[in-house]
Formats: sequence, structure tokens, C-alpha cells
Amino acid sequence: MNELTKKTYETWKSAKLEDENLIAELAAIENDEDAVNDRFYKELAFGTGGLRGVLGVGSNRMNIYTVGKASRGLANYINSISKTPKLAIAYDSRHNSDVFAKRAAGIFAGAGIKVYIWKELMPTPSLSFAVRELGCDGGIIVTASHNPSKYNGYKVYGADGCQIANEVADRILDEINSVDTFENYPVVDFEEGLKSGIIEYVSEDTFNAFIDAVSTQTFIGDDINKDVKIAYTPLYGTGLRCVTTCLKKNGFTNIEVVKEQATPNGDFPTCPYPNPEIRQALEVGLKVAKEVGADILIATDPDCDRVGIAVKQGDDFRLFSGNEVGVLLTDFIAKRKVAMGIMPKNPVLVKTIVTTDLAKRVADDYGIETRDVLTGFKYIGDQIAGLEKDGEVNRYLLGFEESYGYLSGSYVRDKDAVNGSYLIAQMFAYYKAKGKSLLEVLEGLYKKYGYYLNTLYSFEFDGESGMKKMDEIMDSFRNNTPSEIAGIKVLEVRDYETSTQTTLKTGAKEEIKLPKSNVIKYMLEGNSSAVLRPSGTEPKLKLYLAISGENEAGARELESKIADELKKHLA
Repeated sequence: MNELTKKTYETWKSAKLEDENLIAELAAIENDEDAVNDRFYKELAFGTGGLRGVLGVGSNRMNIYTVGKASRGLANYINSISKTPKLAIAYDSRHNSDVFAKRAAGIFAGAGIKVYIWKELMPTPSLSFAVRELGCDGGIIVTASHNPSKYNGYKVYGADGCQIANEVADRILDEINSVDTFENYPVVDFEEGLKSGIIEYVSEDTFNAFIDAVSTQTFIGDDINKDVKIAYTPLYGTGLRCVTTCLKKNGFTNIEVVKEQATPNGDFPTCPYPNPEIRQALEVGLKVAKEVGADILIATDPDCDRVGIAVKQGDDFRLFSGNEVGVLLTDFIAKRKVAMGIMPKNPVLVKTIVTTDLAKRVADDYGIETRDVLTGFKYIGDQIAGLEKDGEVNRYLLGFEESYGYLSGSYVRDKDAVNGSYLIAQMFAYYKAKGKSLLEVLEGLYKKYGYYLNTLYSFEFDGESGMKKMDEIMDSFRNNTPSEIAGIKVLEVRDYETSTQTTLKTGAKEEIKLPKSNVIKYMLEGNSSAVLRPSGTEPKLKLYLAISGENEAGARELESKIADELKKHLA
């Protein structure tokens, strides 16, 4: 343990903490140097995604003091850019989410900022919507999305409803760094703030406006039978009211809510990792879906910005990946807009660099421009903002990422599982009315364009030593480009941190015109690729493989060889 870590630890020990749980944890780790080091060796990192970390005591944990410091820094920044500052707040079902949200509200109010806070837990997209609808200078949502229950987080949004850009994050960080963690800055009592009016609950009118905005994304008519049996689970999170209200408003009334996972619970008892990408998280929902004879299971993550589905296939259910759903939605929305006569001129599809290239193949056939952006939906939001600035926001068709995030409208600037659930329900009902299953439609696309297999592997690296190990691995991949992987030639390497694209055969270099990011992408022979990047929210390295083949069997065999080879360097 270095001297700075010791000093930070001693500062916390001498402080008069008001949270009994933090006091107890501080006492419990007193003789455990590793535990002390992990909690105090650094400040919880703040970036474009805000804060995210394990709940607990210390400068490297989520607690009322780290949240308070970030909130005071954000307040200082907002006051520097606005004469009549306003901020919106939302929170999810995680442990202390409501506590952190009200703490932030009191700090913002203490800095003279008008605060609008949702009265009940609400999805992330509703925060983005409220920021725009109420004319705020920004907003925060307290959430750790789909992470395990020991995590919480604090995401910051700009006035456009999009997560903050790098330069704004840097300015806010400068303000945060100028705040002492235990500084005695003004904090307005939450209830007193409500009485005075500086803190105000977001109205029911704003909720209804959000549902109305999602409902504009309608691509089927009354001729389509909407009486499909839907099983829905919010995975103990925020989605229940918004998703069911939206579906019912638009004619999808045959909904069976998975009761065991309907009540908000930050422990996520039946799905320790509440991520709709993972089958284990859906097992309870799948059981209910089978029992009630549902046609489709829809699951949203705790902050309701990601949505996963499983569709009935014989006596079982088939899970669809984020890439598969994104490709199906691209085709469905384009097809329906053409049929309805509402396809705009020069339409735009936006996806991330780790999302399947099959979407581009589909988009090309409809004359849709595909834009690739860095991983993170804020970059998709930036593209919407750019179109809006140019007076061409109607060109935006769909944005999606492989991690189950979708958005077809411009009313918010983040992925929206309320919107995603509604789009999926429409798509499912449309094809069912045509006598087709979603799997049959997907297989038709594979037959037309070839088979595309996309897989993701995650490697955990906890603590300070883990962070160093991740840096070493990224440096090794960056500085030691292989000529081949499992016998497949590497044609090109794209280093998004240095903004350089290099052709291995000739050594020719081109500039990558995207913001810098710690991502390495190897382009392989045969229209395949491998991408490595650190997670922005967890201590993990993520390996994305995209394999193109004539059929599924061949693609899976090749994927296995490439994955096995790369895993040797990620242990």
C-alpha cells in the first residue's frame, strides 16, 4: 500500500461518517491490507459514463460521499454554463439508488439548481426524455444497468438528453477534483426542497408524453392481429409500468407479467446477473412463458435500456441475440416504411463497430446509409444530434448495438427498451400474421446474405493488479500484431486509440475519423474480425468475434479455432 492510499484511508477513518453501514465496513477491514488498498488506492473513475463501482466504503466505491463529491462537481459545472440551471434525476431498483438520487437532489438544490426528480423508479430512457421535455441543462440516473447487485452507478446526461461527451466529462472531472470529499457544502433536505419548490417531482404529464413519443414508432396497422401472447419480465427493475403501459396503449393487451420478477428488488434473487443477454437471467421467465402458452418472452434489464427475447419454437423457446434482433428490426422497419410510403430520402442506420456487419448488407439493399461508431450508445446519440442540427433528423431509421440496445426514434438519445419492446411486439405480430416465425425470417436473411456468427467473451481482472494486467494485454495486442490467427490471415489492424488503420501487406496507414478509444480490431481474411477492448463499466476485457461463413456449422468451427487461439493470450 503506497503513502497516498494510506493517507486517503486515514482521512476516511477520521471523518465523521453518517452511514452506519460504511462505519461498520471500515472497522471490519482494518486489519486487511488488500481490502483497504482496493477501496482506497484510487478515486472511483469518472468519465463519459459517469461513475460505476461496487457499493461500499472508500474513495473507490459507490457511497453517499463519492456520489456527493461527483454531484457537487457536476453542480459547479452546470452553474458555470447556465444562468437558470435545471437538472433532472431518475433512479432504478438497486440498493441505495433512491438514497443516492435524493442526496444528489439535495446537493444540486443547495447549489441553487432547480431539480426535477421522478417520483418512482423509472427507466434510463425516461431520464433522457425528461431532460429534453423539461428543458433541463442535463440530468443523472442512478443505475448500474445490468451489472450484479453489488454494483451501482451514476450516469450523466447533457441538455440534449445524450450521455456526456469526452470534453464535457473532462470539464466536470476538473470540477469534481476541486471538491473535497468531506467538504461542508450546502445540502438542502429533500422534503424541505419539495416544500420550497426547488425540488419538484416530474409530472404525470411527462410520463404520458414519454409513452406517446414511444408510440409514434408504429409500423403496423389495425389489420394485424395484436392478440399475441406475450410473457414479460422486468428482471426486478424499472420496466414494468412503462413497457406494459406502452404495449397496452397500442393494442398488445395479452400480457402475462412474470410475477416473481415484477417487484423491484436490488438483490435480483433469481437472476444474480440481471442481463437479458444471459439465458440464466431468463430461466424464470421461460418457465412462466411455457406454463401460460406464451408466443414470446420479452425481458428488460433493471434500468430498462436493454431488451432480450425468446420465441416459442416447438416445445421450447429459442433465444435471439442482440445482433439477430437488430438485423431483423433493420429489415422490418425498412420494409414497413417502404410499404407505408414513409421511408425518408437518404435514410441512416447507426451501429457500433462491434455490431454485426450483416445489418449493413440488409441496409444496402434498401438504399440505407450505414454509419459505424464507437461502442457506447452515446455515439449513436451523437449521430442523431448531428442529423437534428442539420435539419435532417427524419433520416434516422434505427440505431442498435450488439448488447441488446435499440432506438428507432429521436425523442430520446439513449437506447430504449420500452421502444425496443414495442418494436419487437409489432415485428412478431406482423410476421405471425404472415404465417412466419422470426427464426424463419432470420434464416431467410442468412440464405440471402450468408451466415454471420457473432460471439462475445469476457475476462475478469479485479483490483489494482487486474487493472495493470488489462493494460499489459492491450499493449501486447497493440504492439504485436499477428500475421495470422488460427491460420486465418490478418489483413488489417485498426487501433482506435491511435486513430490508425494499417494494412499489413503494404504497411499503408489511414486515419480513423472517430473519437479515440482503447479498442483494437483485427480484420481477418474471409470477412471476419476480432475486437478487443476493456469494458467501460466493469473490470473486464471483452473479446468480440465476427465470423462470416456459408453456413452455421462452418462458421462455428472457424469461430472455435480463432477463439481458442486468442484466449491463450487473455489468461
